[in-house]
Amino acid sequence: MRKKISSGSPWEDIVGYSRAVRVGNIIEVAGTTAMDGNTLIGKGDVYAQTRFIFKKIEKALAEAGAGLADVVRTRMFITDIKQWEAVGKAHGECFKDIKPVATMVQVARLIDDELLIEIEVTAILENA
Repeated sequence: MRKKISSGSPWEDIVGYSRAVRVGNIIEVAGTTAMDGNTLIGKGDVYAQTRFIFKKIEKALAEAGAGLADVVRTRMFITDIKQWEAVGKAHGECFKDIKPVATMVQVARLIDDELLIEIEVTAILENA
């Protein structure tokens, strides 16, 4: 079984991707930014962007039949590694008890200079 989750973004058809894909008990959530339609949430604030992104990811996971508790890996791509503590704080607020494996790396830039972070997650449903 392959279930594709869409955000409704026109970019999904242009680029050829899904917000998330569930195959069996594995769910992969694509790189997610703090864009809400055409609006950037948390302009200039990596903590606010990170919090919003995790809420957005949580919605995609729910549509796939999962939740944050099912996340086993997070990948965070940040444009300024000096801001790691703000990102880490937001990550910890979402995953304090779950403790998935996590990767945080600095990238030169994202698709828009105002985007400070992009996050991907992998979730596995144990009883699916």
